[in-house]
Amino acid sequence: MDVITAIKTRRTIRSYQDRPIEEEKLERLLTAMQLAPGARNEQDHIMVVVKDEKLRKQIAEACAGQTFVGEAPVVMVMCYTDERIMMCNQAVRPIDCSIALSFMLLEAQELGLGLCWIGAFDARAVKELINAPEEYTVFAVLPIGYPANDGYIRPRKPLSELVRYETWKTEKV
Repeated sequence: MDVITAIKTRRTIRSYQDRPIEEEKLERLLTAMQLAPGARNEQDHIMVVVKDEKLRKQIAEACAGQTFVGEAPVVMVMCYTDERIMMCNQAVRPIDCSIALSFMLLEAQELGLGLCWIGAFDARAVKELINAPEEYTVFAVLPIGYPANDGYIRPRKPLSELVRYETWKTEKV
């Protein structure tokens, strides 16, 4: 599968088959994260891989009770530390983590896996559940598994609404 096909066919998945994920596929997902670019190549993030059913269900409760989170055979929790700000006044870690997770999304698509990037969660509760050190921030929760359905296509704005060339031109009326 080429990259643009993976991008076009990827869907957010909230329903999973009762089927374990092979270790080789988990390794490929984690390698995609590892190979993602980031500021100064600092790689200042940790991914906690949760397979234990009881812990997955507890994490689901901390994710606003979204039960599908605990139904996935694997839940990954991405954490980071070091709240460094770049010269452009943007926080480094959320950007680096987003790039790494985007690489994982595309690799999951190629592997026939589905996931959902969860933002609705109680960060303190998830942090306690995974025993993350105090200096770490929980960035995202990712239930991962074989999709039970194909998800659905979300509408996208046309490029004309998303792109400007050379400068931010405004049209004269």
